[in-house]
Amino acid sequence: MKKILVLISVFTLLAFSKNFTGNTTVIITPNSKLIIKGKTNVNSFICQYNISKLNKPIKILFKNHGDKITFEKTTLVLDNVNFDCGGAGMNNDFKELLKSDIYPNIFVNLKEIRKDQNNQNLVNALIDLEIAGVTKSYVVPVELKGDDLMNVKGILALNLRDYNLEPPKKALGLIVVKDVIEINFELAVKEY
Repeated sequence: MKKILVLISVFTLLAFSKNFTGNTTVIITPNSKLIIKGKTNVNSFICQYNISKLNKPIKILFKNHGDKITFEKTTLVLDNVNFDCGGAGMNNDFKELLKSDIYPNIFVNLKEIRKDQNNQNLVNALIDLEIAGVTKSYVVPVELKGDDLMNVKGILALNLRDYNLEPPKKALGLIVVKDVIEINFELAVKEY
């Protein structure tokens, strides 16, 4: 999920900084981060995506419409198995939560971005996020920095129940994962 947000941020930065219509290809560099944060009624947890698995170039098709840029077929695919929650048990619980046996991937489809009128380093990205076969749309504020190597940074909070996901319970129901998780991304992106 965090990877998805990172890709969106990269696309946005490239499109606005170049100010042209067409296509480009980008890669996400290894010093990027994509983290999911959650809480239980007794503790908190972090699941980090293995960024080294995002080593394939990403093709971006876009059209500049003045105040916004629209994207076609610009989808980031995240493999659920590449999330590390700190241990085999937690990893298995996370994969089970995402129904990975049926839906092994998370899809982030970048639809459009708009410049923030008050801050030139911010854009609002419209994304479709598909988790466990359910797609929801979000407008995500994304901070952009840099020129040759762009840093894309943002946070997305989402409710697991919006995706028909049942937060897991452990220890005979004494430990329960909260419904809302937070996706934090800080991606370093460059043209390929």
